[in-house]
Amino acid sequence: MAQRSLKGNILLRINVVLYLMIVVGGFFILHVAYIQLTRGGEARKQAANMLIVPQKIYPYRGDILADDGRVMATSVPSYDVYLDPCVAADTLFRRRIDELARCLAEFPGTKSATEYKREITTNRQQRKRYMPLARNLNYLQLKRMKSYPILSLPRNYGGLIVNTDDSREHPFGSLAYRTIGFYNKDTAANFPGLEGAYNAYLTGRTGLTMVHQVSKQIAIPVSSENNIEPENGGDVVSTININIQDAADAALRRGLALHDADHGTVVIMEVATGAVKAICNLGKDRNGNYSERYNYALGEAVDPGSTFKLMSYMRAIEDGYVNPEDTVDNGNGTVYFYGKRVWDDGRVATMGKLTVEEAFAQSSNVSVTKIIDQYYRGKERQFIEGLYAFHLNDTLGLDIRGEARPYIKHPDSKEDYWSNLSLTQIAYGYEMRIAPIHTLTFYNAVANNGKMVKPVFVQQLRKQDHIEKEFTGSVIDNHICSSATIRKVRHMMESVVEYGTAKGIRTDAYQIAGKTGTAQIANEKYGYADKRHYASFVGYFPADQPVYSGIVTVYDPKQNGTGGGVVAAPIFREVADKIYVRSIRMEPEEAADGALPVPHPGQTKALQNILAQLRIRHRTAQDGPWSSAAADGEVLTLTARDIPEVSAVPDVTGMGLKDALYLLEKAGLKVQVEGSGYVRRQSLRAGTRHTPAQTVYLQCSL
Repeated sequence: MAQRSLKGNILLRINVVLYLMIVVGGFFILHVAYIQLTRGGEARKQAANMLIVPQKIYPYRGDILADDGRVMATSVPSYDVYLDPCVAADTLFRRRIDELARCLAEFPGTKSATEYKREITTNRQQRKRYMPLARNLNYLQLKRMKSYPILSLPRNYGGLIVNTDDSREHPFGSLAYRTIGFYNKDTAANFPGLEGAYNAYLTGRTGLTMVHQVSKQIAIPVSSENNIEPENGGDVVSTININIQDAADAALRRGLALHDADHGTVVIMEVATGAVKAICNLGKDRNGNYSERYNYALGEAVDPGSTFKLMSYMRAIEDGYVNPEDTVDNGNGTVYFYGKRVWDDGRVATMGKLTVEEAFAQSSNVSVTKIIDQYYRGKERQFIEGLYAFHLNDTLGLDIRGEARPYIKHPDSKEDYWSNLSLTQIAYGYEMRIAPIHTLTFYNAVANNGKMVKPVFVQQLRKQDHIEKEFTGSVIDNHICSSATIRKVRHMMESVVEYGTAKGIRTDAYQIAGKTGTAQIANEKYGYADKRHYASFVGYFPADQPVYSGIVTVYDPKQNGTGGGVVAAPIFREVADKIYVRSIRMEPEEAADGALPVPHPGQTKALQNILAQLRIRHRTAQDGPWSSAAADGEVLTLTARDIPEVSAVPDVTGMGLKDALYLLEKAGLKVQVEGSGYVRRQSLRAGTRHTPAQTVYLQCSL
């Protein structure tokens, strides 16, 4: 019995222990299940966030510069500011929250002090740790916010969280905007202009750092041998000249407004190198304002009209069929080909017998069609392939995206509808598509004694003032035709301005050579529109020793004329005048009374470059990024102009308006301008302290 009783006790104890273990184990299992079901997702997310993960470090994007080093596109830091309201100690929070709310109400001023206090307090009570305060602040605004109560403390005590981003700024506004292009790092699309063409070089190399991801918003960098330092992007030095670009923009803007045109373009090229010194594309928006919306110079391929007559005459001269002194009988200024009337708008100057040169100068449609029909009817292939030999049907392979493919019909092509009229229509610039940049490239080759060079938009790639690559003109063809033909057609182009359709832009100061064009605008559904025109002028100057070539196109002018001679040519002349005065004619010996021309204050490198190009003797007395110039006998002396720190007002008197705006806005000032030209007076004295966003008034005149 005793033995059974002992055995029973042992079994009872074992069962009790077993039952207790089952109960406790079940409790733990149920508790784990409860946590898994109710808070498992959050726990897993927290565990994942506690991982050591790589984080990208974006490098500084390089600048796009003008030919003299002035910045045309640059990355400027902007700041998004958040608040962790849970960080501040209770005593500090209660004591300073009212003052902080008042400061925030004044700046950025989107809410009242009461609303700020209530929102911050509510977020603190609800343990929300990422409250937005302001977006897209500049450095001065961020600095001001960091001085506020609580926010002035280190992040772990005050709770201020700052996220930095870069915005792309254009100090010269819309000048050459479509050629410079734009950039958005959040978009994978190919960007237009130089931003897109040289995106990889401008971007640099992204770095990596290992971080401890505490929460979605908070990541703490940790030391790791796997960290990769970012490599900042390089700078792209363009061929664009700010002064020429500004002149082209102003002239085109005035011309488009005068003629109430839809859009237009101006391109100025350096003859010898193909360097594009200005490229302006302006289109009218729905509000009637003109802006850079599309790169018409590269992308708009249309029937060029009479500017193509140069190509037709050159082919006939090169093939030995005609010479400038040969005559053609235009009769009453009308001719028919297979029932199609070609005429010269009833102009007496194109009636009767004319020399080839006179016909070209007066832009006679009848003359060129009669000559091409006479010598190439039955030999259409010879004519078209002769035009192809001028590279008129080839793309240029430009760095910038958007180049339209030129198109000239071929009689043997199954895709082209070649009719009996095609030969004579092509002779004066119809049944084809050519963009302004292609027309200009051909005319530039004529100015360059037959040497065709590819248009270039970049002269250097460099990092930290170290030149990594230089671009020189790429030669497409050393001789597009014989030297004899070039001499003949250059003389014909001079006659256009001497007594022909562009005689209105003739000047005694220098000689311009070129050709006007007026084409009807093609409509795919209805053929050609009688009342809509495409006006153009393309040429070069000085005619005897060409330095610059250029093209002006104006699409659909509606007022004050529609022809190339009255619409486009005056724009060309206005730009050429400014270039000639600034870049060609200004020699020291031509200054009045033997005095040296003294430039206005500006960037030192730009002044040195200009004076060197003009062969003006100069010396730099004091080094500095900005300088003033003064005549010292036969030498100009450059003296550094002191530009104070951002909290002081810079001296911008005497400067051009663009340089003045750059310096004043960089200093954190708002600017209001009266007049135009150079700064004569500024309302805030140079060197004095100023408050953020204070307004300075400038009086300007020429």
